[in-house]
Amino acid sequence: MLVVYLLAALAISARARGQGGTTSSKRGLVYVPSDKHPEDDSIWDSPTSDLTWYYNYQSTPSPAYANSSKLKFVPMLFGASDSTSTSGPSFLDDVTAQIKAGADIKYVLAFNEPDGQDNGGSNVPADLAAQTWIREIEPLRKQGVKLGAPAVTGAPNGFFWLENFFKECDGNCTVDFIPVHWYGNFEGLAGHLGQVRGTYPNKTIWVTEFADNDVSLDESQGFYNTTSQYFDRLDYVTHYSYFGSFRSDVSNVGANAAMLTQSGKLTDIGSWYLGGVATGNKPGAAGRNVVFAGAGLLVGLVSVWCLL
Repeated sequence: MLVVYLLAALAISARARGQGGTTSSKRGLVYVPSDKHPEDDSIWDSPTSDLTWYYNYQSTPSPAYANSSKLKFVPMLFGASDSTSTSGPSFLDDVTAQIKAGADIKYVLAFNEPDGQDNGGSNVPADLAAQTWIREIEPLRKQGVKLGAPAVTGAPNGFFWLENFFKECDGNCTVDFIPVHWYGNFEGLAGHLGQVRGTYPNKTIWVTEFADNDVSLDESQGFYNTTSQYFDRLDYVTHYSYFGSFRSDVSNVGANAAMLTQSGKLTDIGSWYLGGVATGNKPGAAGRNVVFAGAGLLVGLVSVWCLL
C-alpha cells in the first residue's frame, strides 16, 4: 500500500508538466460507434495511434474494426437475464464461433456495472451473474481465453456486489484480472485502486473506464496526464481505456473529458491518448445524457444474445 501512495505522489508532482508524444502498449479503446458520425471511427485506428485493443460492450466486433490488424477485440457479456427463452446465439457461442473463424480472442469482459442501473449499468443480481458466468464464461478458459471479473462501479457497493458474486460462484468462477471503473479525481482513483489491489492482491487490473467528470479543462487535462503516467508505472495495471472517445457535445461526463471536439477534431487529451502532441483544439459544451442514451440501445442489443 505504501508503494501505491508513493507512486501516486510522484504522479501528482508531474501533473503540472504537459504530456505529448508518449505512447503505451497498455492503452485501449472503449467505443460505441456513432451512427451520426461514422467518420470518427477511423480516428482511433489511424497509423499513428498507439491503441492496441478495444471493446464495445458487445460480444461481436464493430464492423469498422473487423479487419483491423492492430486493434484486438475484447468481447463483453454486457448483462444477463433470468428468462428461459433464447432469441439468438449465447455469448459462449458467439465467442467460440469467432475463435473457430480465426479471431485472436485472448480476453473477455463481463457484466458492465452490474451493481448499477444508471448511465449504462446492467443491474444484474450477483446470484444471476454467477449462474450466467458458470454457463457462458467459465467454459472459455478451456479455449485459452483469460477472463475479466464483473466490471463493477467505483462506489462502495461495487466491492459488496463483487464479494457476493464470488460467494454465489462457490468456487466455480475463475477470474484472471479485475476491471476497474472510476469517475472522479486522481486522489480518489489512487485510493480506490489501492483498495482493489489490497482486496485481490494476486490479480492484475484493467482500468476499463475512467475520467474526471464535469470539471474544468485544466482539471480534466491534469487528471488525464497524472493517471496515464500513474498507470504506466504500475506493473499490475496491464490495460487501461480512457472514457472519452466521443464528441464533446454528446459527452455525459462533461465536455472537457471528451477526446473529440464537437466538430470531430482531436482535443489535447485525445491526441495525447493516441501518442501525439497537444492540438490546441478546445472541446465545446456537452449535452447531458446523450452518449449513454446509447446504453439503452446496448441493453436492447444485448438482449438478443443475452436472454439465456
